[in-house]
Amino acid sequence: MVFIIGGAYQGKLTYAKAAFDLAPEDIFTCNGTQIDFGKRCVRSIEEFTLACVQAGADAVAYFAAHREQWEDSILICRDIFCGVVPLGAENRAWRQETGRLCRYLSAEAGRVVRIFCGLEQRLK
Repeated sequence: MVFIIGGAYQGKLTYAKAAFDLAPEDIFTCNGTQIDFGKRCVRSIEEFTLACVQAGADAVAYFAAHREQWEDSILICRDIFCGVVPLGAENRAWRQETGRLCRYLSAEAGRVVRIFCGLEQRLK
């Protein structure tokens, strides 16, 4: 699995499309508590973690339970865990859950890439 992280509008998806020859039909965009791991690339994982926080679900447990389905995938997550700590409890829980999931995915990944200003920085 390749795990790509980076801030908003830093070029994560552009990088993934070019590096892995992705077509639009290869990409699933998270917007709830279910993920279509049948796609080669899953993006907006931070939106999945927000939906999990709102539903009281454990994002790490979900990924662990579906490991065989995503082990060859390209996973993309926006960095929401740097900077000022959010004031609202839900936003703090979202940030924490995203951080927990990113730690898990980074440990499981064969390759971890951070995109900053469109540039690739290999972390693993």
